[in-house]
Amino acid sequence: MNTRFTDRFIRVPLRHLTAKVSERDMMLILSLLVGLACGFASVFLKVAVEFIHESLTGWFDGEDYNFLFLIYPGVGMLLALLFVKYIVKDNIGHGVTKVLLAVSKNESKIRPHNMWTSIAASSVTIGFGGSVGAEAPIVYTGAAIGSNVARFMGLSYKNMTILLGCGAAGAVAGIFKAPLAGVLFTLEILLFNISMTSILPLLLSTISATVVSYLLLGDQLPFACTLSPFTMHNIPYYILLGLFCAACSVYFTRTTLWLEDKIKSIQKPFLRWGISALCLGLLIFLFPPLYGEGYGYVHELLNGGTIDLEGRTVLAFFMHTPWTIPIFFMLILLLKVFSMSFTNAGGGVGGTFGPTLFIGAIAGFVLSRSINLAGGGAIVPEQNFVLVGMAGLMSGVMQAPMTAIFLIAEISGGYDLLIPLILTATVSYGFTRMFEPYSIYTKRIAKRGELLTHDSDQAVLTLLKTNELIEQDFSTVKIDATLGELVEVVADSTRNVFPVIDSKHHFQGFVSLEDIRRDMFKKDLYDSLHVYNFMKSAPAYVYVDEKMDSVMMKFEKTGAWNLPVVEKDRTYVGFVSKSKIFSAYRDQLKQVSHD
Repeated sequence: MNTRFTDRFIRVPLRHLTAKVSERDMMLILSLLVGLACGFASVFLKVAVEFIHESLTGWFDGEDYNFLFLIYPGVGMLLALLFVKYIVKDNIGHGVTKVLLAVSKNESKIRPHNMWTSIAASSVTIGFGGSVGAEAPIVYTGAAIGSNVARFMGLSYKNMTILLGCGAAGAVAGIFKAPLAGVLFTLEILLFNISMTSILPLLLSTISATVVSYLLLGDQLPFACTLSPFTMHNIPYYILLGLFCAACSVYFTRTTLWLEDKIKSIQKPFLRWGISALCLGLLIFLFPPLYGEGYGYVHELLNGGTIDLEGRTVLAFFMHTPWTIPIFFMLILLLKVFSMSFTNAGGGVGGTFGPTLFIGAIAGFVLSRSINLAGGGAIVPEQNFVLVGMAGLMSGVMQAPMTAIFLIAEISGGYDLLIPLILTATVSYGFTRMFEPYSIYTKRIAKRGELLTHDSDQAVLTLLKTNELIEQDFSTVKIDATLGELVEVVADSTRNVFPVIDSKHHFQGFVSLEDIRRDMFKKDLYDSLHVYNFMKSAPAYVYVDEKMDSVMMKFEKTGAWNLPVVEKDRTYVGFVSKSKIFSAYRDQLKQVSHD
């Protein structure tokens, strides 16, 4: 009933209303609306997280150890776990990776519930102290808004992908007040092949989301800070920071993926939650900066302040001598990966975007403070290194240097540090790529062959699905059939290849018309010759769920024009042909080419 009402009173009249609007103008209007929606969603998530956080911790006086740190994060994780398990009934974690999979494997379609479920689960997770970021959930939310608006309007895959990108870009722009970074995030991380004509919708989406964020949250920059002027003699130290960020990026990516896999190998979800909640609570109790996003501590470091943990942790005594301060923060840097992984694997919903910025800031502080202590005085401006370190780690972990450079400049107003931002981000990105060819978002799906790239050929092959290209109009023959029975099958077929199967429908080989042409008119041989006398073995098998690049490699190696498609137990399904793949390739290329 609801679907009929929607079709009759909303969708159909809306399509009639927009029928006279050109596709280009329609995309501009929809991108503007998507941007506005993403702006409101970003503001709501930010306000919800801050409200829950203040309600739970606003009364802490800092004079006693806060034993509630042992409990709060686990409660938030449990609420998120129950919400996802019993209400959502869908995996909504790792939002950016899910968006990439939607583009590559699901025609850019994202389920409608993702327009709100990620916000609900992540606000509880982070508000209660889960050591993750809100950015990935809001990206998933924005992408879902764009995807579902496109589906509602009946748009093509190409335009649906653009609106999905507009949603993701608007989400980044809204939560950071950084329109340019939103566009670059979409271009570098999400969309594989987009032309300049598609930039305008992305810009409209990010600008509208940013305006909403400014109107509702005020005009203060998210990471406003006091910076020292850039001086050329610090360039070697910024190069050193880039190398340090590269090492941290490799550690971050490998440890996160390994640890999450280990924790998720615990099959019982509530046992997994219990272990993760206990470990996370203990880490936060000992190291309070691991609580929530940790942006408050980043603000302190960016403005040259000193973080006073006296009375907040039993380890405060550890910070009473100069060198123990960078050691303490180095421990925080290393353990943030653990606290983040415990949160996500234990049932919480959050992303790695925020922790990347946090660890980058800590990395910049640890290196600069160590340099200053080793030199006997202030040699490098620590707040500058904190800011540039955020770009360095983001560039390495996400492997998106342009996004890192301009995001950090936009959220801090630190355009005066553009040279060190570029230098550190580039060094970090280059050295990280030497050890990790994929980002934290793409490493798992790249191994499965499900990652779209900026290489058009590879992108199209990834989008093609083997099970959609199977031809099933081939007439089968039994392996023990006589030549006469085979001739009857040939007479009724329009094909010149005949798959041979056994009594259990397992593929045994094939017979071609050329193989029997010489004998098919000799009726005296009809009963004495059988199909197995003419049968040939297939040069290779293609499996129903096989990746298209693997299928193409088999065609390349065998030189065949047709290959049989079978199930894992060799049950015959059909054939796939080179000509059908080439035709589908051309059609798909038109879809993904944004002219």
